[in-house]
Amino acid sequence: MSEGSETSLGETFAVALGEKDFEGLLGVLDPEVDFRGLTPRRSWEANRARAVVDDVFRRWFEPSDEIDEIISVETDQFADCRRVAYRFRGRSDGSPFVVEQQAYYRERGRTIVWLRILCSGFRPA
Repeated sequence: MSEGSETSLGETFAVALGEKDFEGLLGVLDPEVDFRGLTPRRSWEANRARAVVDDVFRRWFEPSDEIDEIISVETDQFADCRRVAYRFRGRSDGSPFVVEQQAYYRERGRTIVWLRILCSGFRPA
C-alpha cells in the first residue's frame, strides 16, 4: 500500500471500486475527468465522472458480480503520473473469478482528473 500513514488517492479509488461504492467513486473523480479504459473485448471513453461511474464501472461490475475480497492494492509514482494496481476476488453468476486492473492517473487536489485503466477481465479462480 502507500508509503507513510496517509492513504493515497489511488488506494481510495481502488477500495471504493472493490466495494462497489459508486457514490464514493464520484467523490474521488473530478466532475470532468478524462477517462480511457481497455478491457479484453472493448475500449471505453468518458469525460464526465457520472458517465465513468454509470456507463463504465457499473457495467464492469454489475449487480450480479459480487466482490468478496480486495486481494491487493499497490501504488507508485511513474513520471508525471501515479499508478495503482489492484486485484479483486469474487463471483459472477456463482462462478468464482479474479480480476486485476492497472490504473495510471493524475490528480488535482484530492480528485482524479485523468485516468487510464487496463483490465485483465474476469479470470477463473
